[in-house]
Amino acid sequence: MSSLTVMPVQTRREQKQFLELPWEIYRGDKNWVPPLRDNQKELVGYKPHPFYDDAEIQTFLAIRDKRPCGRVAAIINHAHNRRHKEQRGFFGFFESIDDQEVAAGLFDAARGWLAERNIHMLRGPMNPSMNYECGLLIEGFDSPPTFLLTYNPPYYADLLERYGFCKVQDMYAYAAHLGMLGQLNQKMMFIVEEATRRFNVKCRNLNRSRFMQDVKTFLNIYNQSLGGTWGFVPLSDAEMKHMAIGLQRLVVPELTCIAEVEGRDVAAIFGMLDYNPRIKKIDGRLFPFGFIRLLWNRKALKRIRLVSTNVLPEFQRWGIALVAGRRLYDDGVAFGLKEVEFSWVLESNHLSRSSIERGGALKEKTFRLYDYGPAEDAAKTT
Repeated sequence: MSSLTVMPVQTRREQKQFLELPWEIYRGDKNWVPPLRDNQKELVGYKPHPFYDDAEIQTFLAIRDKRPCGRVAAIINHAHNRRHKEQRGFFGFFESIDDQEVAAGLFDAARGWLAERNIHMLRGPMNPSMNYECGLLIEGFDSPPTFLLTYNPPYYADLLERYGFCKVQDMYAYAAHLGMLGQLNQKMMFIVEEATRRFNVKCRNLNRSRFMQDVKTFLNIYNQSLGGTWGFVPLSDAEMKHMAIGLQRLVVPELTCIAEVEGRDVAAIFGMLDYNPRIKKIDGRLFPFGFIRLLWNRKALKRIRLVSTNVLPEFQRWGIALVAGRRLYDDGVAFGLKEVEFSWVLESNHLSRSSIERGGALKEKTFRLYDYGPAEDAAKTT
């Protein structure tokens, strides 16, 4: 077997090789969806992105016979380490041929770079954090991913586990036909009606004329509501602004909902159309004409991903999320949607999981986060 070389990415040519490797790994895979190319450049740090105002990254390439055969990024998320009071590194953007030597070489390189910075625990995959794409697909390989979810070959889990990674948390994607969700059980419908009456909840869609303000409202609720969630790190102000700009063309106002109580925004649901079939057709290229093909006749897209349902802490467990969800359901039916995916949901988020399952949605995919490092320092799912 030819010798393997794993090297840090330094030149523009190596950056191009890093970015283009997935097209080789997934050649012939009908379910793979390419990333949006310009967005990927930002997320791996090859173009400016506000995440890296408070984070560091080093990408690595594995080369055999002068051809790239694997890649990985080592990431230090300083905001995570401050918030969770630990010294942990992350890995992301992992791709590899089915070869344990290649995977081991990549993880050795990432761990070595982190060790030079006195970091010896590793978690991932994060691309580059839990606020973006994350998790390794371990169940649900028979269908393509929904917009902004990860996808990988089944053998990736073996590569990680043989190296020594252990599960730390699973995340689920639930799917349902809208017709199923329309038949809320009697207890849940009572909660919707009682919460609406008790709190005089008013629901509205995101307003296109004040788009940036409403997206910022949603992201502020997102940051405040998830404070106690496993692994959560709030988005920075710069990240929120950057994300709002990126979402401006993609968001359909009718597929969002902000709930108000006494004039105060207290809950928000954010749905995104599944653009992946169109991203596949344009091969991840938005320019010069990809955006037109992506956004044309959006009512022809019949699947939505509910990215996040968030309620301010003092209003949680009072049914406000169900009220907002019912409004979004009605708007989705009017829009012409047929399918909805709830993703992702942490396995430790028992309240959300039970609500979704009681509504009739079925678990469709499972994603896994892994830890490598001292067992006593690994986070648990309990």
